Amino acid sequence: MLTAAAVTAVTAVTAGLAVTGAGQAQAATALPPHVFAPYFEAWTGDSPAALAQQSGAKHLTMAFLQAATKGSCTAYWNGDSGMPIGQGTFGADIDTIQARGGDVIPSFGGYTATNTGTEIADSCTNVDSIASVFENVITTYDIPRIDLDIEDNSLTNTAGIDRRNKAIKKVQDWAASNGRSVQFSYTLPTTTHGLGDSGLAVLRNAVSNGARVDVVNLMTFDYYDDAAHNMAEDTKTAATGLVSQLAALYPGKTQAQLWAMVGVTEMIGIDDYGPAETFTTADGPVVYDWAVSKGINTLSFWALQRDNGGCPGTKGSDSCSGIQQDTWQFSKTFAPFTGGGGQPADDFSVAVNPSSGAVDPGGSVTPTVATALTNGAAQQVTFSVSGAPAGVSASVNPATVTTGAKATLSVSTTTAAAPGTYPITVTGTGKGTTHTATYLLTVNGANPGGSVVNGGLETGALTPWVGEAAVVGSPAHSGTHALQLSATGSQTGEVRQNVALQPNHAYTLKAWVQGNYAYLGVTGGASASTWTSSSGWTQLTVPFTTGASGAVTVFAHGWYGQGSVYADDFTIT
Repeated sequence: MLTAAAVTAVTAVTAGLAVTGAGQAQAATALPPHVFAPYFEAWTGDSPAALAQQSGAKHLTMAFLQAATKGSCTAYWNGDSGMPIGQGTFGADIDTIQARGGDVIPSFGGYTATNTGTEIADSCTNVDSIASVFENVITTYDIPRIDLDIEDNSLTNTAGIDRRNKAIKKVQDWAASNGRSVQFSYTLPTTTHGLGDSGLAVLRNAVSNGARVDVVNLMTFDYYDDAAHNMAEDTKTAATGLVSQLAALYPGKTQAQLWAMVGVTEMIGIDDYGPAETFTTADGPVVYDWAVSKGINTLSFWALQRDNGGCPGTKGSDSCSGIQQDTWQFSKTFAPFTGGGGQPADDFSVAVNPSSGAVDPGGSVTPTVATALTNGAAQQVTFSVSGAPAGVSASVNPATVTTGAKATLSVSTTTAAAPGTYPITVTGTGKGTTHTATYLLTVNGANPGGSVVNGGLETGALTPWVGEAAVVGSPAHSGTHALQLSATGSQTGEVRQNVALQPNHAYTLKAWVQGNYAYLGVTGGASASTWTSSSGWTQLTVPFTTGASGAVTVFAHGWYGQGSVYADDFTIT
C-alpha cells in the first residue's frame, strides 16, 4: 500500500523452496463469497490473532511478503531474513485465527517492494521458483488465497508481469491436480473511473497466460489528482469503471459474476495525499451498503493498526487514521460484510498433469486430468478434447466426473503421426461454465515439415532434442525455457535434432546463444556452422544448402572446459 511509513518500513516474502518440503497440498477452507479482510501490518510486532479478536475482523490480509534483496528468489515477511515463511513466523497466530472460523490472505508486494525491485516476480527471473514460493506459503499456512499488491515500478516491468502470471497459472494447475482450491487477487491502484492502462495490462497478460484472476482489488485512495473528493462516491465510480473493463476482458461472465470479482480497499482517515482525500466515519456505512448491494467479493482497508483516532490531523500514518474516531470504528462498520449477500457461484478448475509429454509414432501417453472446487458446491463436469492432429486420437475417461475427482486423458498415435509438437485442449463443461487445460504432445522423429521442433523449448522438455543438455528456466532469450549445454574438461556439451527438408534447397538456420565458444550448425546432408563468445544473448545465422536427401542434423554445442552455453529460439527458414 502507498503509505508514508510503509515506504520505509515494509519488506517481505520467503522461499524458492520446493513445495515438496512443505508437504502435500491439502484443501484449505474456502473464503466466504463476501469477505471483510483489512490489511495487517506485519512488521509492527503486533499479534494478528490478538488484533483480529479485538477489532472483530475475522479475516486479515497480511502485508507484506517480498525478497530481502533484488535478484533473490527467496521471500520473507517484510523482507526480513529473520522472518521466513514457516510455522515459527505467524504460524500460531494464523492457526488461532483459523480455529475461530476466520483466515488470512498473505499479500506479496506493496509499495516498497515494487519500488525497490524486491517484489518476488520482479526480483526472481525463474517462473518455477516464483511458483514454489507461492506454493510454500499456501501449504505452510493452509490458506485459500494469495494477494498480489502491484504498484509503482512493477506496473511497468513487463517481464515481471509475465513471470508472475505464468507462476500463477502453474500454481493453479498444481492446486487443481491436488484437489485444492486456491484463489489469487490483484490489488492495483485506480483512478476514480477504473484502472489505468498499466493496471489493465497486468490483467490482459493474465488472460493471455491462462492465469485465473479471482478478485481485482482497487486501492481507492491516493489519487494525487489535486481534485476535491467524496471518497465514498469515488469508490463507486472506480468500481463501476472496473466492471466495464472486466466485461471486455471476460466477455463470458454475467454482470453479477463481474461484480463478484471486485474488491475495494479504502485508506481509512487521511491518506498519503492529505486532507483533500479523507475517508470519513460517515463514508464507511455508505460504502458498506453499496458493497452489499453490488455483491462485491472483498471489502478491505489500509490498515488495521490505523483504526483509531490517536493522531488527529496527521496524514498517511501507519498507526492511526488522522481523524476523530473510536478505536475499531471502521472494523465494526465493515465486519458484518463477511459471509453475507447470498451463496457463491459454483465453479471449478481443470488441469492436466503432467502438462506435456513425448512419444514415438505408434506410442501413447495417459496423463491425469484433475478438477478442483474453486467456489460454491461440487457439480458434474463433462470433458471434451480438441486439437489432436492427423494420426493422433485423444479422449478423457470417464467423460464426466464430480468436481474434485480425476480422470485420464488417453492420447494414442499411429505410425503415420507426423513428428512435431501439438497443443491438445481438454475442455471441462459444468453448469453454464467451461474451463480448459492444455496438454503439449510431442511426436518424436525428424520433422518432414521443414522446421525445428520445440525450437523455443517451451514444452519444458528436451524432446525431440538429444544430447548432453538440459532444459532450464533461466536464462531464457524468450518465453520461460532454454537449453543449457554443459561442457567439461573432457567433452563438449552438445544437443542435436534431425530435420527433413526439401532436397537441394537453400535454408538459413538461426538461434540465440550465450556463453564462451557457442557453436551452431548442421551436419549430415549439409555441413555448415558458426560460433561466438558472448556474455549476453547473441543471434547466430548459418546459411546452408541441403543435398539429395534433404535430411540434416541441427546441432549446438559448447567447447571443452569453457563452462555452460545456453541456446534458445531455433528456426529454419
